[in-house]
Amino acid sequence: MNRKILWKLCFIIATGLVAFFYMLQSLTTQTEEQMSFIADNHQLELQAWANEAEHLLQSGQHSKLDDLLTAIQQQENTWVSIAGFKTIHIAGERPEQEIVGRYHFGRSVDWKIHLYFESNPIMELPFKDNKASLLIRLPERMRPGNYWGTTRILLQVLIPMMILIGLSILLYRHIITPLQRLDKATSAFSEGNFNVRVKKHLGNRNDEFSHLAETFDQMACQIGELISNQRDLISDLSHELRTPLTRLDIAVNSFEAQDSQYHIARISRESQHIRKLVEDTLTLAWLDNEKPIIKQEDVDLVDLLDVLVEDARFEYPDRRLILDCPNNAVIHNSSHKALAPAIENIIRNALRYTPVGQSVQVGLTQCDSQYIIIVHDQGPGIPEQYLNRVFQPFFRVDNSRITESDNFGLGLALAKRHLNSVRANISAYNQGAGGLAVKITIPVA
Repeated sequence: MNRKILWKLCFIIATGLVAFFYMLQSLTTQTEEQMSFIADNHQLELQAWANEAEHLLQSGQHSKLDDLLTAIQQQENTWVSIAGFKTIHIAGERPEQEIVGRYHFGRSVDWKIHLYFESNPIMELPFKDNKASLLIRLPERMRPGNYWGTTRILLQVLIPMMILIGLSILLYRHIITPLQRLDKATSAFSEGNFNVRVKKHLGNRNDEFSHLAETFDQMACQIGELISNQRDLISDLSHELRTPLTRLDIAVNSFEAQDSQYHIARISRESQHIRKLVEDTLTLAWLDNEKPIIKQEDVDLVDLLDVLVEDARFEYPDRRLILDCPNNAVIHNSSHKALAPAIENIIRNALRYTPVGQSVQVGLTQCDSQYIIIVHDQGPGIPEQYLNRVFQPFFRVDNSRITESDNFGLGLALAKRHLNSVRANISAYNQGAGGLAVKITIPVA
């Protein structure tokens, strides 16, 4: 078994989980980064404070500048200050002019704010002359990531949980759906619906479940056919037994009346008919149920036909039986016990329906890797619509014409079952000049 479901689950779970956690990590990182920046309106508000403080400082309005800083500090409950700096050269090369006065005391408003720090950072908003800056501890209301804790739980717990639950449901449905189909089919089959099938409901699946469905369908087909055949066989057998049992009852009831010897002979004959009918039916049922592979051996068809034809000529001396075959025809992996009764039934059936004085021809030829036996009779033939039914148990073209014969319609059915057990086939067709031809195809090996 190729274990397609195993590889499919491995691929889905391994690849899916790796891709899922990679995307989850990327989404978390991207969300955290986006939430780490101060909002634009807050940046504008901070810059407005810096511009106003710079204006008051440059205009020399120090008291108003103190009032502004005090108001901001009280309003936002934070720390705020203005600081200036001057670069003093101590040693080494002098710094270039463009970098003088560009050192920072705090963070720029367009930098990211770490979401995991407990205290708010100091923000620096440098004045345009680069000689001083507004320093302010970022007000709590302006700190980004206020909902980062909730967002983090959502991204790392709730969303993964929902996705994994959805994936579990999909995998469950993928696995349980064919099992539910199989469960319904099994229940329907147990209730007597032998036509139920599963594979057609699984679509284009090609895995262990489709294989299981095919196996179930084959089992249902075989068991359904077997049960149907057994029912038909029992029904037909009960019907066929009625006539000889009725004649047997009549013979028994008339035994003491007169001609006891005649009735004894009649009872014996009917008993033999019933025994043969039961034995043939049991043999047919055994071949249908067990479908045995009979012991394999080499068989010379020429020797077999010589014996069968000789016996048939003795039994039907008033009809000609012509055999046309090569010197030898050995087949391998076959069985004398299966071929002999089958071919004998066919030859006897041909002689039975051939008029007295007429002939039956038995021919044996080889075609590629097969031997072909054709038995031609000169009987009335069989209507075309019945040619495919003559190999069914208890089938007779005209039941009304067979009343006391030992022909129960089992001969050709038994012949077909015996031949099938050694991989041989049988068919029948009407000849153009009249009569029936039965064709047996037997593999050489």
